Amino acid sequence: MSRTVTTAATLDARAARIKLLLLDVDGVLTDGKILMHADGSESKRFDIKDGAALVWAQRVGLRVGLLSARPSVVTERRAAELRIRLLVQSHGPKVRAYQQILRKEKLEDADVAYMGDDLLDLPVLTRVGFSAAPADAVADVVTRVDFVARACGGNGAVRELVELLLRAQGRWDPFVAEWTSGAAR
Repeated sequence: MSRTVTTAATLDARAARIKLLLLDVDGVLTDGKILMHADGSESKRFDIKDGAALVWAQRVGLRVGLLSARPSVVTERRAAELRIRLLVQSHGPKVRAYQQILRKEKLEDADVAYMGDDLLDLPVLTRVGFSAAPADAVADVVTRVDFVARACGGNGAVRELVELLLRAQGRWDPFVAEWTSGAAR
């Protein structure tokens, strides 16, 4: 069943309410590929524009969190670099972890935006106030979300979502003006 949003104004209203941006990692913040090295370590590729957008989002007051079904030291390190304090990596169903996040953060479904790319994200995507997917998400996800980025996972999809949310909240233009004036650091 597809989620139906009737107008752009409705979509903007839902985006304006978001207090927490929650993201899947593999396939959203990365291109979904994991390099396994002979020594047992792994590598993932992250997009610098996605990372900058997440730092900016936090700077203007939007909370950011990562929700992954696959524990990874690389993900922990990236979250630390971006100063993302809300990091949940569990082997269980994502929706169970999501419900715990709601309780802990004292939020409602309508306060959360989530970007996911695969079937295991659907239980969360169908609950949140604003659902999103990268362009290369599986078809069953793409047909059920509010927003599909033009970019693929790990290639700027998160940056698109952050800009959309901050524009809807009236935070983007003042932020850009701060950079233009040279006041931003």
